[in-house]
Amino acid sequence: MNDSPVTTAPRYRWARSGDINAFFGLMLDNVAGLILMVSLLAAFGMPAAFVVETMVPGTALGVLLGDLAFFYVALRLARRTGRDDVTAMPLGLDTPSTFGMVYFVLAPAFQDATGRLQMPVAEAAVYTWHIGIVCVVACGLFKLICAPLSERVRRWVPRAALLGSLAAIALVLISFMPLMEIFRFPVPGLIALAIVLTSLIGRIRLPLRLPGTVGALVVAGTMYYVMVTLQMPGYAPHEAVETTWMPSGWLDAWTFAWTARIGDALPYLPVALPFALVTVVGGIDCTESAAAGGDQYDTRTVIGVEAVATLLAGLSGGVIQTTPYIGHPAYKAMGGRAAYTLATALVIGSAGLVGYFGVLYRWIPAPAVYPILVFIGLEISSQSFLATPRRHYPAVALACLPALAFLALHMPGRMMPAVAADQVAADVQRDLLTMRMLSNSFILTSLLWAWALVAVIDRRLLLAAAVFAVTGVFTLFGVIHSPATTNSVALPFGPQAWAGMVLPAEHRGLVYEYAAGYLAVTILLLLWAKVPGASRATDPPLHDG
Repeated sequence: MNDSPVTTAPRYRWARSGDINAFFGLMLDNVAGLILMVSLLAAFGMPAAFVVETMVPGTALGVLLGDLAFFYVALRLARRTGRDDVTAMPLGLDTPSTFGMVYFVLAPAFQDATGRLQMPVAEAAVYTWHIGIVCVVACGLFKLICAPLSERVRRWVPRAALLGSLAAIALVLISFMPLMEIFRFPVPGLIALAIVLTSLIGRIRLPLRLPGTVGALVVAGTMYYVMVTLQMPGYAPHEAVETTWMPSGWLDAWTFAWTARIGDALPYLPVALPFALVTVVGGIDCTESAAAGGDQYDTRTVIGVEAVATLLAGLSGGVIQTTPYIGHPAYKAMGGRAAYTLATALVIGSAGLVGYFGVLYRWIPAPAVYPILVFIGLEISSQSFLATPRRHYPAVALACLPALAFLALHMPGRMMPAVAADQVAADVQRDLLTMRMLSNSFILTSLLWAWALVAVIDRRLLLAAAVFAVTGVFTLFGVIHSPATTNSVALPFGPQAWAGMVLPAEHRGLVYEYAAGYLAVTILLLLWAKVPGASRATDPPLHDG
């Protein structure tokens, strides 16, 4: 007879007090992303009411489905392992994709529709929406393909290349662009920024154990409306958006009318798909990060959830993809379990589908929540270096340079009226064209440059040559370094009948020269690899300590 005591696994309490802090952090992060999307598109002339009724619901639906799935996955993991401290994987809107889709896909498509195609604003908005749907559906399908191959993708592309391009987005778009909005309203903006950075990076608690994100919203939001009451110049709520309860415009996506725009969306896919690839690698990294904290999630499940959530969001009219968030260890440290993802799913999902997001957009001041994006940008940038071997740091830094070209080109354009080409000196015109070619599809350019430099650092010159050869081919077809203001792909040559698909004659010389430069580097590295000792694997790597 066995007299040993019977032990039972502790019961998993999926809702704890720590879930409150975790919920406000994750929920406000997603609210900030939605506000950012609507504000940026409105700045480019798209009707905010149209965005709120058609694009926001499907985008929010992706968060609802993804966080519900991760809630269930956490319950299943706790049941299988018998552990009571399992923390659900957080999921939300991908912030880099928010900037990327707006600046590189939606805004150029809208400007092309109202300009070259001479569409009325309402028709151009629908055209832009359909192109966004195509891109997000393509991202979802791409991630579904990558899900079973996630570990192979990780082995093929070095981390410095993938995270380096992410660091470029984080510094230039996620951190710098919101900083401009913060300093438009310096009193509430700086207060919110100080609270977020002190509490989330300095890890100094606020009184009453208030979450830093909530503290920033309450204190800075109150200060903002004090300034509104005092009638300080520039201080006012967002322009009122008519709140449509239970909006139905997004359901038009299920008529699949957007499939007619697949051809128009093809030039934008080279911009959109690299964001999907980065989220796949980010999902792998998030899985590893969770495993370090004791939560052993299956990588294919994590990537599969984000892929399905993105795909269903796109099919429902969403224009921003979803992704697992890097902050799993932070949410675990807050004491979060699984309830915070459930609550986030319900709040964000209902905000979009029920329609009260329009109220949030109207009354939540941007400078009170944008510091959360600065925090995210800083975290992503630091993680890009921390998760990369030290000898590959130069590759991460190199990946940031094309993003600076985007900043140098687009920020003056937003602040100053356009100047006719014949009023600009020839050397200035050449500089502007160079910056445009460097900035167009800079995410992919960053990835390829960093990949090649990693190969050189690791003395794999043949691999570096292959990467530069691919870079040259991409240049010929405008996948990167496109000279077009719309960042469109084009055939390098072709018959007159294909005029709309062929690179304009005035740009061919420069594009051919760029491609020839990459070809010359390819040949140089191939020859260099034959030099005795150039590719010796026995040489010690640079110090990684």
